[in-house]
Amino acid sequence: MRQAMEKIPTMKSAADRNMSRESFSRMAREQHRSLLAYARALTKEEHTSRDIVQDAFVVAWRNLQTFDVTRDFGSWMRGIVRNKWKESMRKNARQVALDDEVLEHLEADAKQWDGIADQGGVFARLELCLKKLPENLAEAVKAFYYDGYTSDEAADVLSLGSAALRKRLERARAGLRDCLELATNQEL
Repeated sequence: MRQAMEKIPTMKSAADRNMSRESFSRMAREQHRSLLAYARALTKEEHTSRDIVQDAFVVAWRNLQTFDVTRDFGSWMRGIVRNKWKESMRKNARQVALDDEVLEHLEADAKQWDGIADQGGVFARLELCLKKLPENLAEAVKAFYYDGYTSDEAADVLSLGSAALRKRLERARAGLRDCLELATNQEL
């Protein structure tokens, strides 16, 4: 809660209780990547997750007067993203919905990542950890996750078999997880 209050400009009168466009823009930029990751975890589709996050920012801007400055902006935005995802699910019945328990776990994970945002953010740490990986593992991560290749395309680009790529990605994820956990534990 203290973090949210520090991010919002001091509000002295009823006239300036609405968040400024600059404050909203700054906080939206700070949350954008984590909201994309959250939406991607919900949708499993990059394009759909981008659309949902974009729609969520529009909804947030239109309803900014309802934002309680004592709440965390990231949590508020994740709630909007979650609602936009549910709306998308109703429109596209072919997608499989996640139950409330899974959603609660995703929210808990997102709050954990928010906890390290003040120390450079999870994505900055992830970049540092990626640099610590052996080159062959880092290349696999970049091809699959950053460049957006399918597993077959990434394997072709790296001149690997599909099984070898999967193994490299598995090792890379384990290395990144260990590195991130170590960095988080050192700061606690």
